[in-house]
Formats: sequence, C-alpha cells, structure tokens
Amino acid sequence: MKIAVYCSAKDRIPEEYLSLGDTLGKWIAEAGHTLVYGGATGGLMTRVSNAAKAAGGVVEGVIPQRIIQAKRMADNCDTLYVVNNMCERKQKMKELADCFVCLPGSYGTLDEMMDVVASGTVDEHRKPCFVLNYKGFYAGLKFQVEHMRQLAFLPQEEQYAPRFVDTMDELIQMLDRCAVGY
Repeated sequence: MKIAVYCSAKDRIPEEYLSLGDTLGKWIAEAGHTLVYGGATGGLMTRVSNAAKAAGGVVEGVIPQRIIQAKRMADNCDTLYVVNNMCERKQKMKELADCFVCLPGSYGTLDEMMDVVASGTVDEHRKPCFVLNYKGFYAGLKFQVEHMRQLAFLPQEEQYAPRFVDTMDELIQMLDRCAVGY
C-alpha cells in the first residue's frame, strides 16, 4: 500500500512531534508499505522519510520546482517526481497514494488535507484520510467540522470525511485495517 504523509517541514518544533515522523516512517517500511511524501527536507518530512529509508522502506517524493530552487530537495527518495507547482504536487500525491495521513503541520499540511477531503466529497476518490490529533493538535479543526455540521453546512452523515485519531497506535491500527483491502 502507498501511504501519502502530509506534515510539517519545520525543524524548530518540539522533539515529541518530530519523533512522530520516526515512528510512522519506521512502521510504514516494516509493514512493507511505500511512503509517498513531499520530497523536501525539514522537520517531520525529513524524519518520516529518513526513518522509512533506515528501516529498508521504499520512499517516493513529489517535489515542486520552487522547492528544488530553494535547495530543499531530499536525497533519499527511491523515486522523485518533479512537478511545476504545489497544485501539481497535490494532484500527483493523490494519484500515487492508496490512503493519506496528516501529521501535525501548518498551512501546507492543512491545504493538502483539505484538498484530499474536498476531492473525496465530490467522489473523485474513495481513499481514506487519517488525521493524527496528537495531544489535541487538530482539536480546533475538529471543533470547526462539528460547528459546520451543526449549522448544516455539512451533512449529518458525510459520504467522505477525514478520520481523526488521537494516538499513533490508533493510527497504525486504522492503517492496518486499510491495508487489508490491498
């Protein structure tokens, strides 16, 4: 199974968040899955890809020209897809992946997550999206989703929605269940 991981590229975040990348990358490789990620260096992106490679996994990166120009291209990808811009990156990652994982991040992570969710809601795909709400990181987003549902901006029973989990163990259990279908 190919697992796309969206996450922070910032280095100056707390170590406990960076270590989430180590745990997930190692698990992806040891479970025989392929990591699909943004192909850049920094923060959780570096940690998840390095951990996957160190554990003998396959790593596929998708990187826009602008990030290459900023000299942030990772050197550990088995396959590196170079695209023109962030929109093409999101599209390519959606095409490559069988499921999506959102670790803590900032605007880019939220953009990638919402792109996956929005395209899923209009039935462009049925690939599951898991959001790791580690220590309540995405509590505000969960609140906003419920608020939209209460005001009928979202249906009570969505056909496609992100699945929030609170721990890495829960995330891995969900990914294990997802892998059964592949």
